Amino acid sequence: MGDLYLVRHGETEWSRSGQHTSWTDLPLTQHGEEQAKSLVPLLSSRTFALALASPLDRAIRTAELAGLTGVVTDPDLHEWDYGAYEGVTTVDIHRTRPDWYLWTDGVPPGPDAHPGESPAEAGLRADRVLSRVDAALPDGDVILVAHGHFLRVVTARRLGLAPADGRLFQLATGTVSRLSTEHDRPVIAEWNTRP
Repeated sequence: MGDLYLVRHGETEWSRSGQHTSWTDLPLTQHGEEQAKSLVPLLSSRTFALALASPLDRAIRTAELAGLTGVVTDPDLHEWDYGAYEGVTTVDIHRTRPDWYLWTDGVPPGPDAHPGESPAEAGLRADRVLSRVDAALPDGDVILVAHGHFLRVVTARRLGLAPADGRLFQLATGTVSRLSTEHDRPVIAEWNTRP
């Protein structure tokens, strides 16, 4: 049975400024590209039975620069749909909603194609991803290259927790994390690893 590796894409302008970024397809900053390249030593000696990435350029580019091959994009790995909060920082949201918390409140609807997601809806997508992961793990390790909030939901669901419990797992840009098992139960083996 393999392990599940999680890679959060490298830095973008909005991840640096704290703006919520779901469908806005920003490129990596120069620092974000350097973060992605720095992951090569952590991943180059590994082979993956399945390598999936979000369809957004920042994730695809991170996978490329990290030296991953055979990566298939999966729309379910898209970042949490932030609806009307796309491009808005938590500080700005708190000016009108001081008690707002993504993990319990979700987001208000945005444009027609982006109605926003609740934690439970993000959790359903995470469960679909984990179904594909589970099918591949008997053949070896699996790697997912995606986004901060969504990978935190994936982690919570892998550990048998509610989607909103992703709040417990801070995830930095340009890092590798590994979920494994101990006594046949899911555990965090590594978190926010950088070379």
